[in-house]
Amino acid sequence: MKSAWRDEHAAEAVDRYAAEGVSEDLALRVYTTRLLGSEPRLVLHGGGNTSVKSRAVDVTGEKLDVLYVKGSGWDMGTIEPAGLPAVQLQPLLGLSMLDGLSDEDMVNLQRRNLLDSKAPNPSVETLLHAWVPHTYIDHTHANAGLVLTDQPKGEEICREVFGDRLAIVPYIMPGFDLAKKAKEVADAHPDAEGLVLLKHGLFTFGDTALQAYERMIEFVTLAEQRIETGRKRTFASAAPPEAMLDVVDIAPVVRGLLANRPEASSDPQRFILDHRISEEILAYVGGKKLSSYSQIGTVTPDHAIRTKPKPVVLPTPTTDDLQAWALDAKTAVDTYRADYTAYFGRHNPRHAGAKQMLDTSPRVVLVPGIGLFASGRDAASAGAAADLAETTVEVITAVEEMDRFESITEAELFDIEYWSLEQAKLAGASEKVLARHVVVVTGGAGAIGRATAVAFRDAGAEVALLDLHGEKLDKAELELDSCGFGCDVTDDASVRAAFDGVVRQFGGIDIVVSNAGAARQGAMAEVSDELLRESFELNFFAHQRIAREAVRIMRLQSTGGCLLFNVSKQAVNPGANFGPYGLPKAATLGLVRQYAIEHGREGIRSNGINADRIRSGVLTNEMVTSRSKARGVTESDYMEGNLLGREVKASDVGDAFVALALAQATTGAILTVDGGNIAAALR
Repeated sequence: MKSAWRDEHAAEAVDRYAAEGVSEDLALRVYTTRLLGSEPRLVLHGGGNTSVKSRAVDVTGEKLDVLYVKGSGWDMGTIEPAGLPAVQLQPLLGLSMLDGLSDEDMVNLQRRNLLDSKAPNPSVETLLHAWVPHTYIDHTHANAGLVLTDQPKGEEICREVFGDRLAIVPYIMPGFDLAKKAKEVADAHPDAEGLVLLKHGLFTFGDTALQAYERMIEFVTLAEQRIETGRKRTFASAAPPEAMLDVVDIAPVVRGLLANRPEASSDPQRFILDHRISEEILAYVGGKKLSSYSQIGTVTPDHAIRTKPKPVVLPTPTTDDLQAWALDAKTAVDTYRADYTAYFGRHNPRHAGAKQMLDTSPRVVLVPGIGLFASGRDAASAGAAADLAETTVEVITAVEEMDRFESITEAELFDIEYWSLEQAKLAGASEKVLARHVVVVTGGAGAIGRATAVAFRDAGAEVALLDLHGEKLDKAELELDSCGFGCDVTDDASVRAAFDGVVRQFGGIDIVVSNAGAARQGAMAEVSDELLRESFELNFFAHQRIAREAVRIMRLQSTGGCLLFNVSKQAVNPGANFGPYGLPKAATLGLVRQYAIEHGREGIRSNGINADRIRSGVLTNEMVTSRSKARGVTESDYMEGNLLGREVKASDVGDAFVALALAQATTGAILTVDGGNIAAALR
């Protein structure tokens, strides 16, 4: 591993933060913390922490000894000075005289000694940083270090590789007891340059930020070199199957199997999926001993919080019979859920039955020949779990090529997964109303499509925009921070490819807003068959094409779903010379209700919106001008010609689509969004 320290960058950091009143030692602490956090082989998703002992002035002007230590919730790769809250050092040092301290009392004491009461909670390993007498301290979960310690002779190998330069601490759960043991070991080895926490990670010390950082890089490099010389065998993998299902067929099934179905809720608790595949992952999931090494535990304890202690292994999809594979996969997931319930039952009594069982759904799914899936409440958390799963693959592969993978005990894994501090975070967490849902919006680059995407995104959903390839889609994707997929809704292959893309990205689809369309005008006695057929293709058959594809995926998930259609007031209140547009829209209104009739028992709802006079690609500014002139009114009078006397916006349509998506007991309904147009009221 190479050092990323650059003198000029360090100097720039000092100058930049000095303008904010930040001291040089804290500025350099931020700089090297970012270097560590930017290297995924060292730190992933909140893992690891850093500190520096310094001096600070409180509000009274008194100079105090403080410990700047990483705060909870901050990512080392993007940390700022605010992410290293200052804690008074002297009170922390006095705590070392205690025999024990609960996690809750430890957190309260640390918070009581913050210089800024609004600062984040200091790291759970704050006491370790305080009690070890070095200025700069770095802590990572370096992959190479885990490879050395996660095997039967791990301690022996570490002594061989690091000698007396790193002192060794046995595995103890993070908190007061670990800090106490680390202090004892550090005190017994005053010349040590750091610590090896077995099956956990590495600490390095330094008088300067540069020294602590480059010691970490040096020791990780020594571990990497030892791994390369210690490999005894090639990781054994079974031959890949000749015939297999595709990931786009499997993913919705997996997503449906992972969904939790609380009895009190009519709507399943879904997950977003993140699929990963590489040669190393395929070798791992295709390994002859997969059912053994994958079920031992996590490679470092805190992974259990995001990934659970074990993944589920699904059968190899060597058949083209998706339903048969799905039944076998369901058996595997059902067995996992039962085993997880039993695991909770074994260990909760040690905590006087005080723990509340988390959901039983696995967070990592291994599928031979396909790769791995990770799940989360949103795309970000699914991605984090997938990153940790990939790290697990890398570490276990290297260990198995050297010896045999070992983790901490099942009881220790339970204590981490059900750690009271993490349980408190979960209890206080809240989700938006459409979190865990995947929404597809066609015509996503247009005015109504964009407004609808914003409304669903603000409600917590993951949103995919479908529209024709081009600058408009690229711009919408960038501005809305959403995934865009080029799609011609009048072409079967294009629609299938776009939906496959969404499934690859998120694992499935829950809500589809079939919005794409365009106005076609002409008197019916004069309009050409070509124009009429073209309008039907875009304004009716495209809706059918989108709905059919959505239902196919929703059925694979077996978690229901919601079809939403942008119809039009033209369906019930046609205007002169608008037949080529109104007729296919009238057919689409019938389509909405037909899907409601045929798929209600599967939990798939179908509803539509009849909007009127929305500035968009259908009702352009030029068309507003021509229509208002034709009626002899001003443009504002034309746009506000409704019972409410206000112009209806694209955002009003987006909000209405969200309302229909949330209406669990509503299907076959048409909602008007027109400010009040009695002539367009349904009879």
